[in-house]
Amino acid sequence: MIIDFQQLFDSAPNPYVVMDTDLRLVWMNDAYLAVTMRERDDIIGRRMFEAFPSDPDTESFRLLNTSLRRVLETAQRDEIALIRYDIPAPDGSFEPRYWSATHTPILDDQGKLAFILQHTVDVTEMQKLRQFREEADVIRRAEKVQSLNESLARESRRLHQFFDQAPGFVAVLGGPQHVFQMANASYLRLVGRDDIIGVRVADALPEVVDQGFVEILDRVFESGEPYFGQRERVVLAVGPGQTDETRVLNFIFQPIRNAESRVSGIIVQGNDVTHEAAFEERQGLLISELQHRVKNAIAVVQSLAKQTFKPMIPTEEALDTYSARLSALSAAHGLLSEGSWGPTSLRAILVSTLGAALGDIDQRVSIDGPDHLLDPETALGTTMLVHELATNAIKYGSLSNDKGEVMIRWAIDDGGDEDILHLIWKEVGGPVPVAPQRKGFGTRLIERGLGSRGTAGVNIEFLPSGLECRIDVATHKEPQSVQFGRSFAHFNRSQART
Repeated sequence: MIIDFQQLFDSAPNPYVVMDTDLRLVWMNDAYLAVTMRERDDIIGRRMFEAFPSDPDTESFRLLNTSLRRVLETAQRDEIALIRYDIPAPDGSFEPRYWSATHTPILDDQGKLAFILQHTVDVTEMQKLRQFREEADVIRRAEKVQSLNESLARESRRLHQFFDQAPGFVAVLGGPQHVFQMANASYLRLVGRDDIIGVRVADALPEVVDQGFVEILDRVFESGEPYFGQRERVVLAVGPGQTDETRVLNFIFQPIRNAESRVSGIIVQGNDVTHEAAFEERQGLLISELQHRVKNAIAVVQSLAKQTFKPMIPTEEALDTYSARLSALSAAHGLLSEGSWGPTSLRAILVSTLGAALGDIDQRVSIDGPDHLLDPETALGTTMLVHELATNAIKYGSLSNDKGEVMIRWAIDDGGDEDILHLIWKEVGGPVPVAPQRKGFGTRLIERGLGSRGTAGVNIEFLPSGLECRIDVATHKEPQSVQFGRSFAHFNRSQART
């Protein structure tokens, strides 16, 4: 059987071309012409790089030329795994193509190189597929990176939200100059400024420089040791044109270290405990005041006991008197406690004291005058004084019969730094009063006045119409309410309804 190899190669699906040692194209099969989109007569007899021009500076030219030269020099087969070699199209444009080429030497009878057989495989579709896979991988990697970036962005936003909404104040300072890099809402509210980012502490908060806080920041940055501030008072200018505020703060200056363990900044974190400190201070003052008042109350009780039971032996009458005086004192303490030992209404003192002392006959007492607030010491003295006057009126005065009455009137005069209370206790319709031959504790208490703050005067007159007591006492200036002129009984009934 004789095989026609030319017909065999012409029928092969793979492209084949034969070149001589000058790289002239001397033969090619139909598959070669098909993939190169050329006519046989156009390229036969032309050199490879004339038939298929390529820029000498390109990778394609270098790979093909090197492979062919290597075969010419060595007469050994050479392969190009992948080469891009664009093919000119009929319209003059170039179509990108990718090839895998094998250059096989053909020797003559003397064993010398006569021709080079180029067997090419068009791997353009495979290359595009590989590129597609690579691009797909790139896309997947890009999508993964994008997803990771989005996750990091969300996490960053969450951390920023946590940072900004933290209940304590937080700020981040960078470098040895302590430049504000971050500050949460609590910190900005504390300092009363929102334009501090990118500004040095000394420039953003100049008021803290003289207070020594920038020096502390310097020490923390240099030493790397944190600083803890407990209940430190810091004066802050909370805004342009506003009065400086003193805040009480618990805080820490915590150094920030970089990858080389060197201090690169400082975190300022803490809490404003101004209100807590003020509460504790007030609580301490109240405890001290309470101790003082308890001592005073004990002294008053001791004095009441001593004066009530002297010089007599304790009897039922003396015990009743002592109990009544303690009740009056207790009622006054109750009023003062309700007002947290602040100024107390004169009207309320009269209503409470007279109601406790007189009981069912309180309708025979009328009061008239502007309401006024008394300081605690004067209020206690007024309670004891009115109690003694009411007790005397029941025992010896206008309330000892069935028709006598008591009229209480007062007015307030401006005494400059203090107000002067003028109070008159006037009894009518009772027995003609007789001045006692011996002054008891009640009389002495009335004449001595309303406490250590000093009384302008206490004057008792035993007139034929009835006892009249005039009291003038200096009081602290306090807001006054409306005047009233109703009977004590009316006020007492109103109190009961309320």
